[in-house]
Amino acid sequence: MSLSCQSLGWSVRRQPIVQDITLDVRRGETLGLIGANGSGKSTLLKMLAGIRTPTAGRVTLDGRDLATYPQRQIAQRIALVEQQAETGDRITVRDAVELGRTPWLSALRPWSEEDEATVARAIAAVEMQGFETRHWSTLSGGERQRVHIARALAQEPQILLLDEPTNHLDIHHQLSILSLVARLPVTSIVALHDLNQAMECDRLALLQKGRLVTLGPPDEVLTCDRLADSFAVTASILTDPADGARVLRFHKPA
Repeated sequence: MSLSCQSLGWSVRRQPIVQDITLDVRRGETLGLIGANGSGKSTLLKMLAGIRTPTAGRVTLDGRDLATYPQRQIAQRIALVEQQAETGDRITVRDAVELGRTPWLSALRPWSEEDEATVARAIAAVEMQGFETRHWSTLSGGERQRVHIARALAQEPQILLLDEPTNHLDIHHQLSILSLVARLPVTSIVALHDLNQAMECDRLALLQKGRLVTLGPPDEVLTCDRLADSFAVTASILTDPADGARVLRFHKPA
């Protein structure tokens, strides 16, 4: 399943937030969205997910305008984990994850053992076994984030969109969630704040002031000159002696 956008834009009161973005996402890849705060990453993800209507351009799914799909069909194909998604409802962890099955249920297709197994797999994937009966209000920020990701996994999407999924997570769960996303047989688009985590993506799309500045492999996108221009930092590119991976170290400009 392919996802792309052409000349995509979104404005508020004539103030452009995202401008003229054209992007083709490769099937099966993990594409990282990076950029300073306010660069338009979250807005772009919402348009790609079909929950925010572009004010310019269009999003296409398998060559068809996303706006022509019923919401139910979009939800069967695309799942979005937002940066901040809360609920005031008194629900348990299992209730929250079960919501991921909603697009697949109908009067002709009621809840089944297959749905039970899918929910159990999703909870296990984010290491939340034993939390199923815990109420939402008792969870930490990191635990809530893991439940949001489990809900998206239960949706069984072909395209997974994540907005800074490692927010609120301790380092163990940051690494385990990113490793999980990399292993999933889906196309993933991930907005990331940590540029060293972004180095693990297949490609990176760098946004600046709502525009796509560059797109390519991490080694080509995360150069010292571009980091200085887009993030106002100087950087040293180091090599980890353990595995030869490139690591970024940042400094405040002199």
